[in-house]
Amino acid sequence: MLTYNRMMRKSLEKESAIKKKRADLKKIILRAVVVAGIIGVGLVAPNVLGAMKKLGMLPKKRQGEFINVSRDRLIANGFLKYVNGMLQITPNGEKYLLKETAYESLNDKKNKKWDGKWRVLIFDIPEKKKAIRERIRYILTDIGFMRLQDSVWIYPYDCEDLITLLKADLKIGKDVLYMIVEELEYDQPVQSYFGFTEK
Repeated sequence: MLTYNRMMRKSLEKESAIKKKRADLKKIILRAVVVAGIIGVGLVAPNVLGAMKKLGMLPKKRQGEFINVSRDRLIANGFLKYVNGMLQITPNGEKYLLKETAYESLNDKKNKKWDGKWRVLIFDIPEKKKAIRERIRYILTDIGFMRLQDSVWIYPYDCEDLITLLKADLKIGKDVLYMIVEELEYDQPVQSYFGFTEK
Protein backbone atom coordinates (compact mmCIF):
# COMPACT_ATOMS: atom_id res chain seq x y z
CA MET A 1 0.00 0.00 0.00
CA LEU A 2 2.85 2.35 0.90
CA THR A 3 4.58 1.60 -2.40
CA TYR A 4 1.34 2.31 -4.28
CA ASN A 5 0.93 5.66 -2.48
CA ARG A 6 4.49 6.63 -3.35
CA MET A 7 3.91 5.70 -6.98
CA MET A 8 0.71 7.75 -7.06
CA ARG A 9 2.46 10.73 -5.45
CA LYS A 10 5.30 10.56 -7.97
CA SER A 11 2.78 10.26 -10.79
CA LEU A 12 0.89 13.34 -9.58
CA GLU A 13 4.13 15.31 -9.14
CA LYS A 14 5.22 14.34 -12.65
CA GLU A 15 1.86 15.37 -14.08
CA SER A 16 2.04 18.69 -12.22
CA ALA A 17 5.56 19.31 -13.56
CA ILE A 18 4.41 18.59 -17.12
CA LYS A 19 1.48 21.02 -16.78
CA LYS A 20 3.84 23.72 -15.46
CA LYS A 21 6.24 23.24 -18.38
CA ARG A 22 3.36 23.52 -20.84
CA ALA A 23 2.15 26.72 -19.16
CA ASP A 24 5.70 28.14 -19.18
CA LEU A 25 6.06 27.31 -22.88
CA LYS A 26 2.74 29.03 -23.65
CA LYS A 27 3.92 32.21 -21.93
CA ILE A 28 7.30 32.14 -23.69
CA ILE A 29 5.62 31.78 -27.10
CA LEU A 30 3.16 34.60 -26.40
CA ARG A 31 5.95 36.88 -25.16
CA ALA A 32 8.03 36.09 -28.26
CA VAL A 33 5.11 37.16 -30.46
CA VAL A 34 4.50 40.29 -28.36
CA VAL A 35 8.15 41.33 -28.61
CA ALA A 36 8.13 40.83 -32.38
CA GLY A 37 4.74 42.52 -32.75
CA ILE A 38 3.90 40.24 -35.65
CA ILE A 39 6.03 37.24 -36.57
CA GLY A 40 6.39 34.69 -39.32
CA VAL A 41 5.30 31.17 -38.38
CA GLY A 42 8.74 29.77 -39.20
CA LEU A 43 10.44 32.22 -36.83
CA VAL A 44 8.43 31.24 -33.75
CA ALA A 45 10.47 28.16 -32.83
CA PRO A 46 13.93 29.82 -33.17
CA ASN A 47 12.82 32.86 -31.15
CA VAL A 48 11.26 30.68 -28.45
CA LEU A 49 14.33 28.44 -28.24
CA GLY A 50 16.48 31.54 -27.77
CA ALA A 51 14.21 32.78 -24.96
CA MET A 52 14.30 29.34 -23.32
CA LYS A 53 18.11 29.34 -23.30
CA LYS A 54 18.16 32.78 -21.65
CA LEU A 55 15.83 31.44 -18.94
CA GLY A 56 18.05 28.42 -18.37
CA MET A 57 15.54 26.04 -19.96
CA LEU A 58 17.82 23.88 -22.09
CA PRO A 59 16.13 22.62 -25.25
CA LYS A 60 15.51 18.86 -25.47
CA LYS A 61 14.96 16.49 -28.35
CA ARG A 62 11.80 17.21 -30.35
CA GLN A 63 11.58 20.63 -28.62
CA GLY A 64 10.71 22.26 -31.91
CA GLU A 65 7.82 19.84 -32.33
CA PHE A 66 6.54 20.64 -28.82
CA ILE A 67 6.75 24.36 -29.58
CA ASN A 68 4.69 23.91 -32.75
CA VAL A 69 2.05 21.88 -30.89
CA SER A 70 1.83 24.55 -28.17
CA ARG A 71 1.63 27.29 -30.82
CA ASP A 72 -1.24 25.49 -32.56
CA ARG A 73 -3.08 25.16 -29.23
CA LEU A 74 -2.69 28.89 -28.62
CA ILE A 75 -4.22 29.54 -32.04
CA ALA A 76 -7.06 27.07 -31.41
CA ASN A 77 -7.77 28.69 -28.01
CA GLY A 78 -7.90 32.16 -29.54
CA PHE A 79 -4.69 33.51 -27.97
CA LEU A 80 -2.89 33.86 -31.31
CA LYS A 81 -4.22 34.50 -34.81
CA TYR A 82 -2.98 34.56 -38.38
CA VAL A 83 -2.78 37.94 -40.09
CA ASN A 84 -1.68 37.69 -43.73
CA GLY A 85 0.23 34.51 -43.00
CA MET A 86 1.90 36.00 -39.91
CA LEU A 87 1.19 35.37 -36.23
CA GLN A 88 -0.18 38.06 -33.94
CA ILE A 89 -1.39 37.99 -30.34
CA THR A 90 -5.14 38.49 -29.77
CA PRO A 91 -6.84 40.52 -27.00
CA ASN A 92 -7.54 37.23 -25.20
CA GLY A 93 -3.88 36.32 -25.49
CA GLU A 94 -2.86 39.70 -24.05
CA LYS A 95 -5.31 39.26 -21.19
CA TYR A 96 -3.95 35.78 -20.41
CA LEU A 97 -0.36 37.00 -20.52
CA LEU A 98 -1.11 39.97 -18.27
CA LYS A 99 -2.80 37.71 -15.74
CA GLU A 100 0.07 35.21 -15.72
CA THR A 101 2.61 38.03 -15.41
CA ALA A 102 0.67 39.38 -12.42
CA TYR A 103 0.77 35.93 -10.79
CA GLU A 104 4.52 35.75 -11.34
CA SER A 105 4.98 39.22 -9.88
CA LEU A 106 2.91 38.19 -6.87
CA ASN A 107 5.06 35.12 -6.29
CA ASP A 108 8.19 37.31 -6.47
CA LYS A 109 6.76 39.60 -3.79
CA LYS A 110 6.23 36.61 -1.49
CA ASN A 111 10.01 36.33 -1.23
CA LYS A 112 10.33 39.92 -0.01
CA LYS A 113 10.06 41.16 3.55
CA TRP A 114 6.52 41.89 4.73
CA ASP A 115 5.88 45.64 5.16
CA GLY A 116 3.55 45.11 8.14
CA LYS A 117 0.41 46.11 6.22
CA TRP A 118 -2.55 43.88 5.41
CA ARG A 119 -4.32 43.76 2.05
CA VAL A 120 -8.01 43.15 2.64
CA LEU A 121 -10.45 42.20 -0.09
CA ILE A 122 -14.20 42.46 0.47
CA PHE A 123 -16.67 41.41 -2.19
CA ASP A 124 -20.43 41.36 -2.39
CA ILE A 125 -21.41 39.24 -5.38
CA PRO A 126 -25.16 38.72 -5.92
CA GLU A 127 -26.59 35.20 -5.96
CA LYS A 128 -27.24 35.39 -9.70
CA LYS A 129 -23.45 35.59 -10.16
CA LYS A 130 -22.74 32.60 -7.93
CA ALA A 131 -20.37 31.02 -10.47
CA ILE A 132 -18.24 34.18 -10.49
CA ARG A 133 -18.25 34.26 -6.68
CA GLU A 134 -16.99 30.69 -6.52
CA ARG A 135 -14.32 31.46 -9.10
CA ILE A 136 -13.07 34.41 -7.03
CA ARG A 137 -12.84 32.20 -3.95
CA TYR A 138 -10.90 29.60 -5.90
CA ILE A 139 -8.44 32.20 -7.24
CA LEU A 140 -7.91 33.80 -3.81
CA THR A 141 -7.34 30.40 -2.21
CA ASP A 142 -4.90 29.48 -4.97
CA ILE A 143 -2.94 32.70 -4.44
CA GLY A 144 -2.76 32.11 -0.69
CA PHE A 145 -5.30 34.54 0.78
CA MET A 146 -6.72 33.79 4.24
CA ARG A 147 -10.49 33.84 4.59
CA LEU A 148 -11.46 36.02 7.56
CA GLN A 149 -15.22 35.89 7.03
CA ASP A 150 -17.56 34.69 4.29
CA SER A 151 -16.62 37.40 1.78
CA VAL A 152 -13.66 39.01 3.56
CA TRP A 153 -10.17 37.85 2.61
CA ILE A 154 -6.74 39.00 3.75
CA TYR A 155 -3.22 38.85 2.33
CA PRO A 156 0.11 40.35 3.48
CA TYR A 157 1.66 41.37 0.15
CA ASP A 158 0.89 43.99 -2.49
CA CYS A 159 -1.55 42.43 -4.96
CA GLU A 160 -3.28 45.51 -6.35
CA ASP A 161 -2.28 44.78 -9.96
CA LEU A 162 -3.75 41.30 -9.78
CA ILE A 163 -6.98 42.53 -8.17
CA THR A 164 -7.31 45.16 -10.91
CA LEU A 165 -6.97 42.43 -13.53
CA LEU A 166 -9.45 40.27 -11.65
CA LYS A 167 -12.01 43.08 -11.57
CA ALA A 168 -11.60 43.74 -15.29
CA ASP A 169 -11.59 40.07 -16.29
CA LEU A 170 -14.71 39.14 -14.30
CA LYS A 171 -16.39 42.56 -14.71
CA ILE A 172 -16.90 42.97 -10.96
CA GLY A 173 -15.32 46.37 -10.35
CA LYS A 174 -18.24 47.74 -8.30
CA ASP A 175 -18.67 44.54 -6.30
CA VAL A 176 -15.12 44.36 -4.92
CA LEU A 177 -13.37 46.60 -2.40
CA TYR A 178 -9.58 46.45 -1.99
CA MET A 179 -8.07 48.00 1.15
CA ILE A 180 -4.62 48.41 2.66
CA VAL A 181 -4.88 48.12 6.45
CA GLU A 182 -2.02 49.30 8.65
CA GLU A 183 -3.47 48.04 11.94
CA LEU A 184 -5.63 44.97 12.46
CA GLU A 185 -7.07 44.17 15.88
CA TYR A 186 -6.15 40.74 17.23
CA ASP A 187 -4.09 39.85 14.18
CA GLN A 188 -1.97 37.20 15.94
CA PRO A 189 -3.90 34.30 14.32
CA VAL A 190 -3.52 35.97 10.93
CA GLN A 191 0.22 36.47 11.39
CA SER A 192 0.50 32.87 12.48
CA TYR A 193 -1.40 31.72 9.38
CA PHE A 194 1.15 33.43 7.13
CA GLY A 195 4.11 32.28 9.20
CA PHE A 196 4.98 35.67 10.72
CA THR A 197 5.98 36.47 14.27
CA GLU A 198 4.13 39.17 16.18
CA LYS A 199 5.08 42.78 15.52
